[in-house]
Amino acid sequence: MNSFFNRLPVHLAIGGGLITGISYQPWHFGFLAWIGLIPLLHVWLNHSAKDNARLGYLFGMTHNLVAFYWIGFNSGASFWVVLLSLIAAVLYLGLFWAAAGWIFGRVNLLGNGLTLFPFLIVSMEWIRSFGALGFPWGNIVLTQLEFLPLIQIMEVTGSYGVTLWVSLINVILYILIQKFEPNKKLGLFIFIFLLGLWFSGKSRMKEFNQSNRVLEVGILQPNIDPNAKWDFEMKTETIAYMDSLHGEAILLNPDMIVFPETAYPAYLRLNRTVRKMIQSKVDSSAIPVLTGTVDRTKSATGDKQYFNSSMFFTPNHSYYLYNKLHLVPFAEYIPFSTQIPSLKNLNFGQGNFTHGTEYTVFECDSTHFSNLICYESSIPKLVSKFVQNGAEMISIQTNDGWLGNSAGPYQHYDIARIRAIENRVPIVRSANTGISGLILANGISSNEQILGEMAVFKVSVPLGNSGSFYSQYGDIFAIICFLIFCLLGPIQCIRKNH
Repeated sequence: MNSFFNRLPVHLAIGGGLITGISYQPWHFGFLAWIGLIPLLHVWLNHSAKDNARLGYLFGMTHNLVAFYWIGFNSGASFWVVLLSLIAAVLYLGLFWAAAGWIFGRVNLLGNGLTLFPFLIVSMEWIRSFGALGFPWGNIVLTQLEFLPLIQIMEVTGSYGVTLWVSLINVILYILIQKFEPNKKLGLFIFIFLLGLWFSGKSRMKEFNQSNRVLEVGILQPNIDPNAKWDFEMKTETIAYMDSLHGEAILLNPDMIVFPETAYPAYLRLNRTVRKMIQSKVDSSAIPVLTGTVDRTKSATGDKQYFNSSMFFTPNHSYYLYNKLHLVPFAEYIPFSTQIPSLKNLNFGQGNFTHGTEYTVFECDSTHFSNLICYESSIPKLVSKFVQNGAEMISIQTNDGWLGNSAGPYQHYDIARIRAIENRVPIVRSANTGISGLILANGISSNEQILGEMAVFKVSVPLGNSGSFYSQYGDIFAIICFLIFCLLGPIQCIRKNH
């Protein structure tokens, strides 16, 4: 067994990347994440820091290419731009695994590599979430949504608690493989650990299935081709179509209605005709509407500013506006272009949107809620901040139509389930082409619509005391894991060298 492993470090790194990448697909292979890190762990334990960086980079590139291949399916940009985006993402995200490999090679000289491995993976994911190019979308928890009871710990630990135990299982199974003999104690530990997580999680989940307070929400999934919606010939037809769906939703008699991201091909704040059409239906039905739109204003210096926004129409009242806080890098803006203005001259076919600044909380029938637009649902701190500000429900508006029938829309939906568990808050999701639905505060998905089909439906949102330990204290668990790793790893290395 050992000779087989030692002959094939490159193949093992690539193979491990394939296994973990497949676990991210919507094929119910999440259990592969429990073994996918074993090949990487083996090669890291048996090579130098320099070699580990190379092998980690191979693993990271393979893993991210397989897991997030759908980045290359974006129909909203040219073939070459999309291809370069995929290549750049794979090369960039692989760097984190390369850095982790080099660090592991250094601290493993102390002989405690197996102990430190889970804390290193958590630390790597946490650091990877920082800044404009942060990518918490890629966290291991995304592979574990079919094991809901096992991930309820996220209300305390965030997604990093799941990363820790998945990495720990990889370590324990590696030890069993290396010894190539039954180890009753380790086997029993895994069994008791998972069983304890399962039953405690199962018990906790029951607390969020029902509530004395309910908000009825109508949801639209119009299924409009995002590439054609803004064509001049299609605008009038699209507006009429959305108006008819609005009428269908009113017949369901909900407390409010949610449209998807940029539902109408119009700047609603500036287009009085379309805005009045929506407001008229809101006034006559007495049912508020939250719809996605784009907005344009001028800055203090007279420059045009564009926003990806949401407008909340209430009966016999002016609208309320929310501007997207976290924009998609290289798709909605060029990162660091504020600090380096010359970057604004780059043109990859991206939008030139401006970041919003306010954490808006809306109110409907005495229920406070906040809205996320598209990629924002992948940013944990946004949801936590909204919940801290009093949101009892989160709505998500998105348009995943650019990604077709790839894994992207399915992963994006599951990310909303992660946010629901972390913050113990129900989520309603309206997606142009899908997937729309209701997500309870325990992560259970309800009324999930089929990708690529039109739907107008109503969900009953159970309301309770939203918020959790994670909502209040954020990534404290990840910080603790990072400190443990530093104390037992790099700091010990420095002391040893001195």
